[in-house]
Amino acid sequence: MNVIETVLPGVLIIEPKVFGDARGFFLESWNEQEFARAGLRMKFVQDNHSRSSQGTLRGLHYQLQHTQGKLVRVTAGEVFDVAVDLRRSSSTYGKWFGTALSAENKRMLWVPEGFAHGFYVVSPQAEFQYKCTDFYDPASEQTLAWNDPAVGIQWPLMPGVETLLSGKDRLGRALQDAQAFA
Repeated sequence: MNVIETVLPGVLIIEPKVFGDARGFFLESWNEQEFARAGLRMKFVQDNHSRSSQGTLRGLHYQLQHTQGKLVRVTAGEVFDVAVDLRRSSSTYGKWFGTALSAENKRMLWVPEGFAHGFYVVSPQAEFQYKCTDFYDPASEQTLAWNDPAVGIQWPLMPGVETLLSGKDRLGRALQDAQAFA
């Protein structure tokens, strides 16, 4: 597997080894030993799977307690996936990184604790799967505003396609008002 560093320390693009032929392909999306050899020691306790239609924007979510590291990937379609550094002590606090994740490119993104995470669906539909290092705790969940100009995420919003948000995502807080990590 190939591990690629991003502009945000700790956020990593992971390219698995893909074995393909005329029948299709095979890849290991998680192998504890292989990840450990790459210096990535993680313990996952929960797997999640969502399906979303084009124009859906989910996020930017994080938990202050029961913080979650997330290993994310797309198994159908394509999304633009984003991580925002919410560690006040970090030199990249408030900065973001985004990348395309798709069933075609088979890339994964590691989003460690201390980051808000979200994605926007660019294909007609997308299936998004992710492993978490802690359990979901609704009482700890926070939402950073997806469109906060102070963060300045350049979402690839599709012309003529309504941006679909949940009620809680519409109420996300601006970076200056958001609770963050030390």
